[in-house]
Amino acid sequence: QVQVVESGGGLVPAGGSLRLSCVASGRTSTPYGMGWFRQAPGKEREFVSAITFSGSGTYYADSVKGRFTISRDNAKNTMVLQMNRLRPEDTGVYYCAASVTYYGRSSAGYSYWGQGTQVTVSS
Repeated sequence: QVQVVESGGGLVPAGGSLRLSCVASGRTSTPYGMGWFRQAPGKEREFVSAITFSGSGTYYADSVKGRFTISRDNAKNTMVLQMNRLRPEDTGVYYCAASVTYYGRSSAGYSYWGQGTQVTVSS
């Protein structure tokens, strides 16, 4: 089992920045793949970004490419999403996801999910 906990959400004006963190813990070794998803009110959960175990492979949704940066520190079992030039459409609950076998864009590939952290971008 792997537990993941997100932190770092908040309220920022458009153009601002936020840094989300996700810490993984549990009996299982460091998660193979980790990712971020978000869900806006009234919308389905969508992929934001993902990273491979080594950190050499990163993936981004087109809507965040060039503004968000994902990274991880396996020594600390931590993943970070640096979000810059935030837009009102980035508002939503951001979820950390982890898998011991998968990395990629599909939410179905991740077995472990955090409770989410709220990100609100005001216009």
